[in-house]
Amino acid sequence: MRNRQYSAGMLIILLGIVILLGKTGVFSFAAGMFWPLFVLAPGLLFHYFYFARIMPSGVLIPGGILISVSIIFFICNVFGWDHMAWMWPGFPLAVALGLYEYYLFDHDHPKGVLTAAMILGVLSIVFFSFTILFTPGIYFLAIALIVAGAALMLRRPKY
Repeated sequence: MRNRQYSAGMLIILLGIVILLGKTGVFSFAAGMFWPLFVLAPGLLFHYFYFARIMPSGVLIPGGILISVSIIFFICNVFGWDHMAWMWPGFPLAVALGLYEYYLFDHDHPKGVLTAAMILGVLSIVFFSFTILFTPGIYFLAIALIVAGAALMLRRPKY
């Protein structure tokens, strides 16, 4: 009987802790920060299905897209959703990565898929460049150019 009372007491204490953590907002914070795991998990699952030879290589397209998009969501969760102003070109890049992964692991290596992946990848890089130029990222580019120019000027020539 003593063990039953001890177990019931422990269960009541744990229930009280869970209620207390819920009322203080711990669970809502955790759910708010880690919800991209629900996007990441299916992407990883698609990769597992392919590499375990359960499904064909076509599942790598949505798998690559979901993993890439979940990384964007994690970055925005950690650093703030205002960063989406310059992170949005990551979405077409996610499709490009999914297509490229399909091209890479498919035995036929379909050329049209590689072409589509390259076009989307180049467009994403162009869009990233534009967003960097028209957002506060231009300051980082200016500082990098100043540092590179100073390094060229201060470098001693080899004789």
